[in-house]
Amino acid sequence: MKSRLSHRWPAWSRTAALTLWLTCAAAPAMASGCSRDIIVPVAPIGVSVVVNGSSVEGIYTEMLRNLGTKAGCNFVFSVVPRARLEVMFESGKADLLLPANRTPARDQLGHFIPMIGHRATLITLPSERPPIRNAQELLEKHELRVAVVRGFDYGEQYQSIVRELTRQGRLFLEVDANAVARLMNVGSVDVTIMGPTILAAAIRREPRVQGLMEKLRIEPIPELPWGHSGVYYSRRSLNAEDQAVLRELLEKAARSGVVYEGFQRYHRPDVMSESVRPR
Repeated sequence: MKSRLSHRWPAWSRTAALTLWLTCAAAPAMASGCSRDIIVPVAPIGVSVVVNGSSVEGIYTEMLRNLGTKAGCNFVFSVVPRARLEVMFESGKADLLLPANRTPARDQLGHFIPMIGHRATLITLPSERPPIRNAQELLEKHELRVAVVRGFDYGEQYQSIVRELTRQGRLFLEVDANAVARLMNVGSVDVTIMGPTILAAAIRREPRVQGLMEKLRIEPIPELPWGHSGVYYSRRSLNAEDQAVLRELLEKAARSGVVYEGFQRYHRPDVMSESVRPR
């Protein structure tokens, strides 16, 4: 199965933020707020988290701000590299990890609230070859160079693929999706593994790779199945009362569908169908 990447969606706007506010405001008020500021380090990722200079926007950050205003919780955002988010969450220096896929390792550190259904796929440069049908075919095609983002984790099968590609000397570990897009644009790599909406958003923001969207194709494989993406809150850094407040707050947001609706505003249905669906 293959699909072209979407290339037309508007930048984050006040209209989108207002829509999020109206959706979130429909939830009943919380009984009490958080006992302290909630520390949320973030890294740019698709339209989920958008960094413009010192401004942090995007679907997840606007959702938290709007819900927090109603619930009496103040979320403090700081921008760090994606790989550092995991380290900060592991060490108890981050109260939330978002957006994040559910993994057993993360379940030991925090409680997961799923917001959307999500999966990673292979995304490849145009070629006459048949689509790659599974991980084994990818691993056997030694001529294909693969790039991934450091700190992304789509589960154990994904990690197994990454380890084997590293052993073969075919893996490029990059700091973000923008760097991956630049490598693909100049032909330095042939394949990436991530959510298609993440790469589509990165290409849209990167002037040096304009036109790349029209060329790429999405190739799902069974080793990267549908799972959930959402928010972890920490069991290490947060007291029991704040955990309870955040759990109620995030579960209400999940039931409202606000995150999925946010993705619908920015991506065409064909790309959504390959990588994002309601939880």
